[in-house]
Amino acid sequence: MMGLKRMLEKLGVAKTHLELKKMMSDVVGGAARDTFCYTDFLNMMLGKRNSILRLILMFEEKGKDQEPKESGPPQRKTFSDLP
Repeated sequence: MMGLKRMLEKLGVAKTHLELKKMMSDVVGGAARDTFCYTDFLNMMLGKRNSILRLILMFEEKGKDQEPKESGPPQRKTFSDLP
């Protein structure tokens, strides 16, 4: 929670501890937690109906759908693999 408070102060929107708790409970849905996920953070900062938020989430979902890239050196090719 203190990290969020510091970030908001740097943005010029200083909030009290109680205001932060209220903001977080609005986003999380009343659950008393000191942490929340990235999408909840985006909802809190941008608003649920914001078009920028929708674009961010859309591109993040597209990135998850891609197959993971293989790490390490490429596999050895044989003559049967050639066209």
